[in-house]
Amino acid sequence: MTRLKSLLLAASLTLLSAAAQAFDHSHAAWSTLLKQHVVVNAAGNASAVRYAVLKKDRALLKAYLDAVSAVTPADYASWQKPQQLAFLINAYNAFTVDLILTRYPDLSSIKDLGSLFSSPWKQTFFTLLGQEESLDGIEHGRIRAAGVFDDPRIHTAVVCASIGCPMLRNEAFVAERLDDQLEDGMRRFLSDRSRNRFDAASNTLYVSKIFDWYADDFTRGHKGFSSLKATFAHYAEALADTPEAAKKLRSSAPKIEHLDYDWRLNDAR
Repeated sequence: MTRLKSLLLAASLTLLSAAAQAFDHSHAAWSTLLKQHVVVNAAGNASAVRYAVLKKDRALLKAYLDAVSAVTPADYASWQKPQQLAFLINAYNAFTVDLILTRYPDLSSIKDLGSLFSSPWKQTFFTLLGQEESLDGIEHGRIRAAGVFDDPRIHTAVVCASIGCPMLRNEAFVAERLDDQLEDGMRRFLSDRSRNRFDAASNTLYVSKIFDWYADDFTRGHKGFSSLKATFAHYAEALADTPEAAKKLRSSAPKIEHLDYDWRLNDAR
């Protein structure tokens, strides 16, 4: 390799490193908005959003989303996996909130933003990693892509602005705490008796439709779990109300029923 080529390569790597470091991986702007506008219930397992107040801060949200959209594929490729996943989860949630604000307060559900022929999740209304993208593109095309992250706990992290969804955290996801945040999100969601509960008397597990829609994601061996049964057994203490019930859930094969999903907007007004 000639000296000129070596210098050009070194310069390219320096620029790539600078670009990768330019993005704020603490997601401080998004985290600030979440702390100000997300209301967590007393039990700590559900939340609502002050959309009316957040709409006044939409310029700050837009600034964060502009920074997200400015990330190039080369930047993203240079990051570690936890940085990539935290970035995608935060992008999904922030773009979802922004989508709600385009019509707020004239909607009662995110589904109002779609139609019979157009799902709100399939609309391409933002740029991500150099291409026009949709919410489905982030979740199914990137986060859930086989062999990339393979972490089913993301289903309690990406939030669809609905009461039936897992709670929107009042902080951004960050790489250095991502595993703890995902684990915490699973336990909080499963401890919400309006969406998940174990009836020991009838040995019936009533769970969110999420575990029906994405059942296969919980069979890919994450943390050694190869089935939904193993997943529920691992989180038995969150699903059951007593130690005895948790023991029964772990040792038995309960009947599973899926609860209706509440698509009403998670609005704090």
